[in-house]
Amino acid sequence: MTDEAQKGELIYKGIPVSAGICQGKAFVLHKAQTHVPHYDVAEVDLPHQLQRFQQALVLTRQQIQEVQHKVSKALNAHEASIFDAHLLVLDDPTLIDSVNELIHAKKINVEAAFNEFVQKYTATLSAIDDAYLRERVADMRDVTSRIMNNLLGNLQHQALQELREPCIIIADDLSPSEVAVMDRKVVLGFGTDAGSKTSHMAIMARSLQTPAVVGLKDASLKVKSGAHVLLDGYNGSIVVNPTDQTLFQYGQLVRRQASIEEKLRAIQSLAAITLDGLKITLSANIGQTGDIQAVQEFGGEGVGLFRTEYLFLNRDTLPSEDEQCEAYRKVAAALKPAPVIIRTLDLGGDKFLPHLQIPVEMNPFLGWRAIRFCLEERAVFRAQLRAILRASAEGNVKIMYPMVSNHNELDQANALVELYKNELRAEKIAFDENLEIGVMIEIPSAAVSADMLAKRVKFFSLGTNDLIQYALAVDRLNERIAHLYEPTHPAVLRLIKWTTEAADRHGLWCGVCGEMAGDPYMTPLLLGLGARELSMAPPLLPRVKFLIRRLKMDDALELAKFALNCESGREILERSQALARRTAPSLFENQP
Repeated sequence: MTDEAQKGELIYKGIPVSAGICQGKAFVLHKAQTHVPHYDVAEVDLPHQLQRFQQALVLTRQQIQEVQHKVSKALNAHEASIFDAHLLVLDDPTLIDSVNELIHAKKINVEAAFNEFVQKYTATLSAIDDAYLRERVADMRDVTSRIMNNLLGNLQHQALQELREPCIIIADDLSPSEVAVMDRKVVLGFGTDAGSKTSHMAIMARSLQTPAVVGLKDASLKVKSGAHVLLDGYNGSIVVNPTDQTLFQYGQLVRRQASIEEKLRAIQSLAAITLDGLKITLSANIGQTGDIQAVQEFGGEGVGLFRTEYLFLNRDTLPSEDEQCEAYRKVAAALKPAPVIIRTLDLGGDKFLPHLQIPVEMNPFLGWRAIRFCLEERAVFRAQLRAILRASAEGNVKIMYPMVSNHNELDQANALVELYKNELRAEKIAFDENLEIGVMIEIPSAAVSADMLAKRVKFFSLGTNDLIQYALAVDRLNERIAHLYEPTHPAVLRLIKWTTEAADRHGLWCGVCGEMAGDPYMTPLLLGLGARELSMAPPLLPRVKFLIRRLKMDDALELAKFALNCESGREILERSQALARRTAPSLFENQP
């Protein structure tokens, strides 16, 4: 009898990051400490060491691209873009030059030189009080581990690849690439000691719809392989040796979830109309043409956000105008007459093009990105705008500019659109003369000056992720201050209300395309504040629709009135959650 069997049922609490319940044998993954050889190398053999380093970099790039392709094929380009940061590490001149210098200066083998650089570099980045750079540390460790294993001839993720029987993985930590290569028929779910809701690992788990719990602290040291465990991805716990009573309770929970899933499937083709007759448009956020099927499968009424930057990333050359036009046209043709809103390039921040040699910035999220980048890189912007205009001949395309902070940027962009329309007319190339142009409201200055922007566009779409981050000066990836990232902060809600009111005054419609749009708890609040279109990841559409079809707008308006007069973001959240639960109780039965 194992120690755990003698102890009876044990519960380890963590953070729920991917919904679902599973049970089975635990497989505890202890990563072996890699032994790094260190030896002197003769001058004549140094070129061979450099050659080995280059070969390891090439092999690592191939492996990451294979993982990225697999994720893109199984999911979509948005999830696959997580690995763009990994590929950028391989292009980092600091890494390549420093390792080469160490090999020559110390005349040592490449493994020793590489290990010395990695240890110093990651220690330096970890000590910097900057969330963006700390996020790069996680990417750096994942990539450098691959490089080292390739130098040593070790097989990647051997323990995970050898799994043959269904199990639940318990580990200290897992990298996004490890999660990506998991066989979902074998890995029922996973729990880790480390991690957060916003980690790349957690994002990948949600995308794969694999139940997951993170932040278990020391569970990997206490749970034994082979133990019977139940993982609760709704409430964030792992139960070791669950009793019959626990299994019965969770069995009922699984059946309730199956029942709600059946109800969600039944409404996927129906409209999102409140009980008192208000029609809400539910759109999908996509990143590539391969996402068309998901939009249709989950009942999306078109595309509220087409992230075009994913056409540009992870390639050696810029996509041509024709290539872009074909991608945009394919989506528009497949979904018409439903609208397809194409967002112009949002490069910068955490998305770069190495071949354009964009300079490294101290604070890239406040730097040369999005519309600022496009207005200066006119050749890039021209090709994209012409491609969108040509695709608009399908009749259902709209343009949306990201990160506009003032009307001058909007005037410049609109002037370019008119210029390129004239070019296409002269070339006798068809486009939609009535093409609508909108703007993302994601900077506080845009929300405050929404009346000025409204004179120049046909619609607004609130990018709540950045709006919250900029309004509250909070980086949600920074664990020290993550608790301050508060979507229901009174200041954020006032910015949303100012935007919707300005839209109403000028006869525009206003939607939401940030994460708030896909959270059913936020749905009554957003509708009460005036949002009439919500755009989200396709799998989230049915749950939001389910709630809307049971909601009374009078209740949503009363909630918004309370929120705009309340000083506490927590109270607002609690009131919104309570209304959502009253409206559609079965939707939240499995959630804490």
